[in-house]
Amino acid sequence: MTASPNPIELSFELAASRCADLAPRVYQRLFDRHPETRAMFRSQGSELVMGSMLALAIEAILDFADARRGHFRLIACEAASHQAYGTSRDLFIAFFAIIRDTLRDLLDDEWSPDIARAWNALLVELDAFAVPA
Repeated sequence: MTASPNPIELSFELAASRCADLAPRVYQRLFDRHPETRAMFRSQGSELVMGSMLALAIEAILDFADARRGHFRLIACEAASHQAYGTSRDLFIAFFAIIRDTLRDLLDDEWSPDIARAWNALLVELDAFAVPA
């Protein structure tokens, strides 16, 4: 496998080599930091919803951090739809930081300054981009 020159993509590639499924780690961190989010997911079948939501978020992040071919538009659409059913914009944006922090902890010594800078810049851009209409 050739490492990606894109630090965001590289962070996901490195994480994939260490962990087959990020969802349990991401959602545990989400629930720990924002306990109110646990009630947002029904008890039965929520693993599928959470996995799907994370997969879509990762696709959008990767597109946003690179070519911006279309998947990134999902971020603004989902920011608006989440707001419509009561999820604050701050909580919506926090999910992306939760993903970053999960990757950082998983990568440990492979979390480089380049990856950290790229993620920090990405989160600032996402915050500006995800403004519901």
